[in-house]
Amino acid sequence: MSKDLRIKSQVYDDAKRAPNRAMLRAVGFTDESFKKPQIGIASTWSEVTPCNIHLHGLAEKAKSGVQEAGGVPLIFNTITVSDGISMGTDGMRYSLPSRDVIADSIETVVGAENLDGYVAIGGCDKNIPGCMIAISRSDVPAVFVYGGTIAPGYRNGEKLDIVSVFEGVGKHNNGQISDEELHGIECAACPGAGSCGGMYTANTMASAVEAMGMSLPGSSSHPAESGDKYVDVEEAGKASYKLLEKGIYPKDIMTKEAFENAITVVMALGGSTNAILHLLAIANAAEVDLTLDDFDRIQKKVPHLADLKPSGQYVMEDLYKVGGVPAVMKLLLENGYLHGDCLTVTGKTVAENLKDAEDLAEGQEIIKPFEEPYRKTGPLVILKGNLAPSGAVAKVSGVKVKRHTGPARVFETEREATEAVMDNKINEGDVLVIRGVGPKGGPGMPEMLSISAILVGKGLGQSVALLTDGRFSGGTHGLVVGHIAPEAQDRGPIAILNEGDEVTIDSDTQELTVSLSDDEIAKRLESYEPPRLHQKGVLGKYAHNVACSSIGAVTDNFND
Repeated sequence: MSKDLRIKSQVYDDAKRAPNRAMLRAVGFTDESFKKPQIGIASTWSEVTPCNIHLHGLAEKAKSGVQEAGGVPLIFNTITVSDGISMGTDGMRYSLPSRDVIADSIETVVGAENLDGYVAIGGCDKNIPGCMIAISRSDVPAVFVYGGTIAPGYRNGEKLDIVSVFEGVGKHNNGQISDEELHGIECAACPGAGSCGGMYTANTMASAVEAMGMSLPGSSSHPAESGDKYVDVEEAGKASYKLLEKGIYPKDIMTKEAFENAITVVMALGGSTNAILHLLAIANAAEVDLTLDDFDRIQKKVPHLADLKPSGQYVMEDLYKVGGVPAVMKLLLENGYLHGDCLTVTGKTVAENLKDAEDLAEGQEIIKPFEEPYRKTGPLVILKGNLAPSGAVAKVSGVKVKRHTGPARVFETEREATEAVMDNKINEGDVLVIRGVGPKGGPGMPEMLSISAILVGKGLGQSVALLTDGRFSGGTHGLVVGHIAPEAQDRGPIAILNEGDEVTIDSDTQELTVSLSDDEIAKRLESYEPPRLHQKGVLGKYAHNVACSSIGAVTDNFND
């Protein structure tokens, strides 16, 4: 063991630490254990979602890797919630707050137990940014490991995933499919363990973290139920110890350039709008100056190359089979889109890691050539205007309509809006607005996958625009704009939209406007009184502490 190895968890020859050591002897420590660094294994294992059902076995394998490297591993757990299960219900309000609960709980254990380093293992959407926010705050070496993607389901030769079910509800409402067919889709869509299969939020964020250098090469695209995934976690256990030996800490890796690499990969793969929210929050924790302007700048120069769901036809497992994220990164690096000199958790640079990476498989059709991109610029577009002075986010992959102007159809809840859609009260050309569901107003900034998927299922995905100060799932596609800021609760202009006001969304000019004068907007806002914030429990704490979505909806943005 290196003499320079910094161990803060236990000082073996310090008599004052005898009580601390006595407690640890009860969990199996020996005299020899106290001479070694303690490496935590932060697991988000849970039976409440398939994304995380398999993670305890992965945590045990990571533990073996730490032991083999020379450390003392200690598994501890934190929570998870399933966006797919809570979608369309009041439970979705807990989704984004769970990100901060996860981050706070990991930070608490690492800090309280004086751990020397750790491996964080996450599956479902909020696990990954939650783990990464904690890693950014913790001044100890750490590695993130993604639990992996679920395999696609199949029915009648058609490839299915969870979004197939949401869209099936819309088709069923239209009379296009029977009760039996919808039930069949439901039963076949999710065949086993792992996170939702398309380039949805979990796969997007896992890819971003690998591009950032905070997980081992290839680990973001290895499927959940594969031998490769067990290798990932064992090697991550070894890597956490090696980082401690080398004195490499998260902030050495998580530089501004590393975040730019992450954004570049997200744009090329056609990732989730949630990536913007989460990368802003992780950067805030890492004390990196990242803003919406950075996403806007990179979006303008990085082409969308991947034919992946929700707007495309392939899933993450398909990408894995043709080379995975490393092959995509290698292609981007060779064409000058990545910072190759960024440090990673291997102790090597991005360029060094990719030097021996496989190229994309010959003849593959998932990643398009630069000469024929899916879209010449990135699909996550930042919009601004008098309806979103602090910004909004549109995902335009697969959307043929570049400009939409129509009358606002205003709803205060997703449930009311969904009923209107299901009752055929929303017409082609309308601008469906769901407000008061931002970080504070929701509270919790719920996702709108349910209603957006129903619109697609009913054939309205390109003809009805959906606007909200809430969020969208990574599985959402269609003419949608979210993260409208300031939110209604903060007296943003979305709060004073009236039924019938003319709204324009233009992805080319990056405009989100309502045809009202500044004086009229100011006049309406004068008489607007936002609802009282939620007062109790987790949601109450969140509502009173959360910041604007334009800076990541962070909960520790305190002013001196």
